[in-house]
Amino acid sequence: MAVLVCGGTGYIGSHVVAALIEQHEEVVIIDRMATGREKAVLGGKLYLGDLNDPKILDTVFKENEIEAVIHLAASSLVGESMTQPLAYYRNNVEGTLRLLEAMHKHRVDKIVFSSTAAVYGDPERIPIREADRKMPRNTYGETKLAVERMLHWAEQAHGIKYVILRYFNVAGAHDNGLIGEDHDPETHLIPLAIQAALEQRESMIIYGADYSTKDGTCVRDYIHVMDVAEAHLLAVNSLRNGGKSAVYNLGNSEGYTVKEVIEAVKKVTGREFPIQIAPRRQGDPAVLIASPDLIMEELNWYPKRGSLEKMVESAWEWHRTHPYGYAESKQGPWRGELLS
Repeated sequence: MAVLVCGGTGYIGSHVVAALIEQHEEVVIIDRMATGREKAVLGGKLYLGDLNDPKILDTVFKENEIEAVIHLAASSLVGESMTQPLAYYRNNVEGTLRLLEAMHKHRVDKIVFSSTAAVYGDPERIPIREADRKMPRNTYGETKLAVERMLHWAEQAHGIKYVILRYFNVAGAHDNGLIGEDHDPETHLIPLAIQAALEQRESMIIYGADYSTKDGTCVRDYIHVMDVAEAHLLAVNSLRNGGKSAVYNLGNSEGYTVKEVIEAVKKVTGREFPIQIAPRRQGDPAVLIASPDLIMEELNWYPKRGSLEKMVESAWEWHRTHPYGYAESKQGPWRGELLS
């Protein structure tokens, strides 16, 4: 029996695939490779395809004995979601609809879904708990929330059990140093600061230094990518063992300001780099910190790499040894030969 990973060539997806392989799971991957990298896949059977294509989904489910699905395939750039909302609904919502239809058709009744802290919008309290108000401030968060509701009703009608994992800020790289974070364009704070340390960008830009926080910059909750991957394994096993459908936050319950993260990067890399202050970005809440108490209690999940310094160290090791990501030079992002 295999686990199907949708979006398994992406940053988080590739680390989930690696964790599954380390647990000797049979892994099948489907990805349209819009932002993913084939070199990030350390094993498994890879299909090139879009979730909106019922034919490729039918092929995947017919050719493999799928027991459970881990669904990470999504467009995830907040700014882009505001300028291309229909594309985000097509990829994130319609794609999931097609996936659930295929699961129902082929009698697969377990799914772990990658959601986001963006479903909360401006939090009504800190730390954020799963039952708190959901009021997204961007299309990306809206599409994820729409899928969460879809999963609820799919269970009611078709018995498809689910675990929803709402990520906060994912960071770091695999312990083996072979895979890590490689986005084009890069939008995440830690790799952006590391790029500045590597002199791949002229300066590090801080968007807003006038928030009501201890140093005026936004506060975020960071979680190591391998801790996130391990949460997916626990979620799959919970469903295998007859566990209930559930929603969980994934975070460390500790927040760091943008300036603290930048200082951690400087400390770990031993390098200085210039910083520029820019106006706030629209829609950025001042503080986002998760309460992961529920997943700790129900799935016995605990972040093993919780310190900011550990996350930065693993990210630095990846970027130091892969200065151009999966590419071999600065000619551009790697574009490998796709499997058919």
